[in-house]
Amino acid sequence: MATMYVTEQGARVEKEYRRLLVTKEDEVLMAVPVARVSQVVLVGNVGVTTPALLMLLREGVGFTLVSRAGQLRGHLVPPMPRNLPLRHQQYERARDEAFCLAVGRAVVDGKLRNYRTLALRMARSRPDVAEGEALGRLEESVQRVKTAADLAELRGVEGVGTRAYFEVFRRALREGWEFERRVRRPPTDPINALLSFGYTLLTDNLGAACEVVGLDRYDGFFHADKYGRPALALDLVEEFRGVVVDSVVLTLVNKRMLGERDFRPGPGGAVYLGKRGLRVFLKQYSARLNTRILHPHVKRRLTYQQCFEVQARLLAKVIQGEWAAYRPFRVR
Repeated sequence: MATMYVTEQGARVEKEYRRLLVTKEDEVLMAVPVARVSQVVLVGNVGVTTPALLMLLREGVGFTLVSRAGQLRGHLVPPMPRNLPLRHQQYERARDEAFCLAVGRAVVDGKLRNYRTLALRMARSRPDVAEGEALGRLEESVQRVKTAADLAELRGVEGVGTRAYFEVFRRALREGWEFERRVRRPPTDPINALLSFGYTLLTDNLGAACEVVGLDRYDGFFHADKYGRPALALDLVEEFRGVVVDSVVLTLVNKRMLGERDFRPGPGGAVYLGKRGLRVFLKQYSARLNTRILHPHVKRRLTYQQCFEVQARLLAKVIQGEWAAYRPFRVR
C-alpha cells in the first residue's frame, strides 16, 4: 500500500463508499480505493470531510497535515493496541544514562557511516567533490563516535561530522544551485527548502513506525526531550536522512527535474516549494520509499518504508533486553 499525498490547494478529501475522492469545485481530481492506501498526507490548504476521516480511522489508515513550508501541523492515528509494558520499559531506559549513550552512539554511528558512504559515492562521480578536508573530518568524526564520553560530547561529534558531510553535499550539487549551510527555520534557499520538507515527512514516517511497534515517539534516547518534539522518531530518522531524503534532493537537482520556477518566496526571507515543485518532490520521495534494498540485518529485500518498521522493532528488542545492542541501518 502507498501514501496518498494531496497538494492541490483548495481541494477536499471525501468518502464515496470505500473510495477516497479528491475534489475541487465539484470536480473529481482523484479516486482511490481506501484498501490501497496506508497513509493520507494533506499539504497546505486542503480539507477533509468527517465521513472520510471516520473511514480512515476505521480502516487503520494514518492521516497527517503538513504546511506548504514543510512544517508538521499534526496527525491523526487510529486506535491501536498499546504495548504498555514496552512503554514502561522505554521510559525507564530513557532515564538510564548508560543506555542512552549506547543507543546514541549506535544512532550517530549509523548516520555518519551512511554519510561517509554517500560522500564517497559523490566523490567517485565528481572528483572535484573530494577537494578540501571535509572527507577527512567526516572520517575522523566516525572514529570519534565510539570514544565519546557522554551525550553532550557525542552530539558535538555528530555536529562536526554533519557539517563536513554537507560541505561535500554542497559541491556535489549541479552548478547554479546555492547552498552554503543547513538552515532550518525557515529555509532560506531552495536546497534547504527541499531538505526541510523531506525531513518533516521522514520524521512522521518514523514516528508512525514507532507507534505501530508500540513505542512512544516522543521519548527518545539521543535527542534531548523537549515539549512537542518526537525525540524517538528523530533518533531513528538519523540513519535514514542521507539515504532517503538527501538522495532524493540530489536526484531532483542534478537530473534537472526541478528549477527556479518550482520555488516561491515566503515571509522573512524564507523559500518554499511551489505547486509543481511539491508534486515532483512527493512523486520522487514516494518512489524512494518504495525502493527495495537488502536490509543488512534481516537479509531480505525490503522497501525503505518497511525498513523503518524493522528498525523500530529492533530498537524495541533492545529496550526489552532481548538484544544486547541496537544495530543501525547502514548502506554499503
